[in-house]
Order: sequence, then C-alpha cells, then structure tokens
Amino acid sequence: GAPAVEDKKAEKAGVINIKVKDQNEGETFFKIKGHTKLGKVFDTYCDRQSLARNTVRFLFEGARIQDTDTPDSLEMQDGDMVQAMLEQVGG
Repeated sequence: GAPAVEDKKAEKAGVINIKVKDQNEGETFFKIKGHTKLGKVFDTYCDRQSLARNTVRFLFEGARIQDTDTPDSLEMQDGDMVQAMLEQVGG
C-alpha cells in the first residue's frame, strides 16, 4: 500500500524516527528531519504529556540536549532514544 512508498521517500529525505523515553518507561515516537531543531520536538512532547517545558530536561547518550541541537549535529541514527528527565523543582 501507499505507506510503504511514503516510508521510502522519507528515508531519502533524511527523516529519522526517534523515541523519547520518560522515567516511567513510557515511550513517545517522533519522525523528524535531520535538520529539525530538537527544541520543537521537546515542545510537542511536553504538550502531549501535559508537562511544563521548563521542568523537563532531555538527554542523549547521557549529555543534555540543547533546544538548538539537531539530529544531524548529535549524529543521531534512526531509532535512537532520548531520555526525558523531570527536574526536581524546589517548592
């Protein structure tokens, strides 16, 4: 069917799938282009999870990801995982 054709086109366009995994082992999947700023992905993630954007930090291979980083700049591969860590906010 049509989806298979679209997937092949997506690969050529430099699109990768990444997953954001939270501390409860929940996974959210994103299909993004290599030049997409990851801050956009994290905004969407926080909206979907009803989280305040400033309470979550995102790590890739143990290092904090900046909003201006892209999959290309971090050399992410298709299927890579980002960890979402809730900041401990003092009350």
